[in-house]
Amino acid sequence: MKKYVSIDIGGTAIKYGLLSEKGEIINRGERKTESYKGGPSILKKAVEITENFFKTEEISGICISTAGMLDTRKGEIVHAAPLIPNYTGINFKKTLEEKFKVPCEVENDVNCAGLADYVSGAATGSKVSLMLTIGTGIGGSLILDGKVFHGFSGSACEVGYMHMLGSDFQTLGAASILTRKVAEWKNERAEIWNGYHIFEEAKKGDELCIRAIDEMCDVLGLGIANICYVINPEVVVLGGGIMAQEEFLKKRMERAVNKYLIPSIASHTRIAFAKHRNDAGMLGAFYHFFQCREMR
Repeated sequence: MKKYVSIDIGGTAIKYGLLSEKGEIINRGERKTESYKGGPSILKKAVEITENFFKTEEISGICISTAGMLDTRKGEIVHAAPLIPNYTGINFKKTLEEKFKVPCEVENDVNCAGLADYVSGAATGSKVSLMLTIGTGIGGSLILDGKVFHGFSGSACEVGYMHMLGSDFQTLGAASILTRKVAEWKNERAEIWNGYHIFEEAKKGDELCIRAIDEMCDVLGLGIANICYVINPEVVVLGGGIMAQEEFLKKRMERAVNKYLIPSIASHTRIAFAKHRNDAGMLGAFYHFFQCREMR
């Protein structure tokens, strides 16, 4: 049985695992990203993680999911947010292939999440699916006939930067705004609030927490509707930590999207919630690896 290393690089944590050729996660681990140390430090961690697997296993390939805009053919970061200094220019593919003599493929983390839910999750079988990850910012991924749509220069579906309501989509609709709003409305320190706390209080009937969530859903509904008018997805998959609150959010999100879509489009647009959650990056990177192998 062939085995593969899959590494999901996020702003806070690096999740990694050993996967079988069938995509089963055999074992997994996690390390702190320590983003402030910069891109070279993250590349070094990826090398160390891979090296540890090579000590005990015969590895057939390396799959990388990472934040940032990528040249997927080169496996190189072409643009990254200030959260990770000196990340632009880091080339995982070249470094790992030269060191370990096995193929390596690299894809953006949101694209990996979208691909994971297309292959074995909420978007399976769809012709056109849109994945949105709602977290500190908002990321987007468009899957057409089972393939990630990258656009002309690799920056397709950067929906977080979409201008709306005098600001942009992620400034208004990201989960991080919940904490700021609730703390401000309650005149309390932001540190004592987080998404989980806000939802727990909302479930108990806290009116300010419910109001903050409803305002977030309304902004998300407007942004999603605007995207739907352009790409007409069959399914919109919602991911990111906060979307684990599916039971509380499902009806709210459906109402918010339908509020801004004309009925003829709304009736053909399904709202779904991501299936793989913390494993999405690892699985999506694995699926991307094999798609690249098929195309080359």
